[in-house]
Amino acid sequence: MAISDKWEQIKGQWKQFTGSVRERWGELTDDDVAEVNGELEQLEGKIQERYGIAREEARKQINEWLDEA
Repeated sequence: MAISDKWEQIKGQWKQFTGSVRERWGELTDDDVAEVNGELEQLEGKIQERYGIAREEARKQINEWLDEA
């Protein structure tokens, strides 16, 4: 399944995936996760901001998480 297809599935069921997101990226607050609201670019930005990493690294981590989801 393509990343974009998988993300669309997650976006549509965001509330069910918030626990997994918080587990994977513990530095994200409940407010951060709520603010993301299933938007990939928002999640990248929040991970980048909280962990002080490049956007490319955040995208890599998200892709790894998607492979496991």
